[in-house]
Amino acid sequence: MTTVLIDYDAGNLHSAEKAFQRMAAEVGAGDLIVTADPDVVARADRIVLPGDGAFPACRQGLREIDGLEAALLEAVEARGVPFFGICVGMQMMARLGLEYEEVAGFGWIDGVVDRITPSDPSLKIPHMGWNDLNIDQQHPVLEGISTGDHAYFVHSYAMRVSTPSHLLAHVDYGGDVTAIVGRDTMVGTQFHPEKSQSAGLRMIANFLQWRP
Repeated sequence: MTTVLIDYDAGNLHSAEKAFQRMAAEVGAGDLIVTADPDVVARADRIVLPGDGAFPACRQGLREIDGLEAALLEAVEARGVPFFGICVGMQMMARLGLEYEEVAGFGWIDGVVDRITPSDPSLKIPHMGWNDLNIDQQHPVLEGISTGDHAYFVHSYAMRVSTPSHLLAHVDYGGDVTAIVGRDTMVGTQFHPEKSQSAGLRMIANFLQWRP
């Protein structure tokens, strides 16, 4: 069993790598490989796509590595490989991103990524720090996770989900802000599970054991 953490120069992968390695060892989930090699991605049993920075830059970063995006799409869409998107990696699951310019996402979740606009003007953007999860849908990756558990966020843009069944959890930040999305063999978190202590590690462990 091999889990691939895709490295496409979209942020520091050190924390994510350590967290996934730790939980893979704890639950006996096999090897974790950090790579940008399309051939390795194509053979993966699970795929994790992180992302820090702007939506357009992350999309471009994937495209600039020859064959990488095609291997990712083939694995997830055609083979149904379990997929975990983190932060902008989750946002790219949407149909469209509006950060700086309109950029198409993967279209796996019918949603649009737009700037957060809290109803309370005193709330700062970016939304940074700990916030309480509100669970909207049960999901195997959320086993042992409850409303009120904390997660760590750093973002200025968030996904507006059009299909209610694809919204797994949200947080309140001057209004509802999407925290977790998922459908079929795909799941994504706006927050960083690798920085979210026990709740985040539990989600990583659940993903590594998930049999969709």
